[in-house]
Amino acid sequence: MADSAETVKKTVDQATATAKVQGEQFKAQAEKVQAAGTQALREGMEKTSASLAELSAQSKQNLEALTASATAAQKGVEALSAQALSYSKSSWENGVAAAQTIAQARSVQELIELQTNFAKSAMETYLSEVTRMTETLTGSVKDSFKPINERVTATVEKFQAAR
Repeated sequence: MADSAETVKKTVDQATATAKVQGEQFKAQAEKVQAAGTQALREGMEKTSASLAELSAQSKQNLEALTASATAAQKGVEALSAQALSYSKSSWENGVAAAQTIAQARSVQELIELQTNFAKSAMETYLSEVTRMTETLTGSVKDSFKPINERVTATVEKFQAAR
C-alpha cells in the first residue's frame, strides 16, 4: 500500500507540476493576447482619430470652396447687372436722341433713312452687348465652378492614391 500511496503522490505531484507549467503558459499566452489586443485598439483609435482630423480638414476645404464659388457667382451677377443697366441707359438715351432726330426729318425719304440707320445701329449695339454679356456670363460660370472643380479633383486624386 505504501507503494500505491507513493505512486499516487508522484502522479499528483507530476499533475500539479504539469498544471503549474500549463497555467504559467496560459497566463503568458493570455498576457500576449491582452497586449496585442491593447495595441490593436490603440492603433485603431489613432487611425480613427487621424481619419476624423483629415475628414474635418476636407470639410473645411470644401466649405471654403463653396464660399469662394458663391463669391465668384455674386461678382458675376453684379457685373452682368452693371452691364445690363449701362446698356439700358445708353439704349434709352440713343432712342430718345433718334426720336428727336427723326422728328426733325423734312421728308418721308429722310425719315425712312434716319429710321433705318437708327434700327441698324441699335441692332449692332444690341448684338455687341449680347456678345459681351455672354462672355461675362461664361467667365462668371467658369470662375464660380473653379473652386468646386479643384476640390473634386483633389478628392478623386486622394481616393485614387488610397487604392
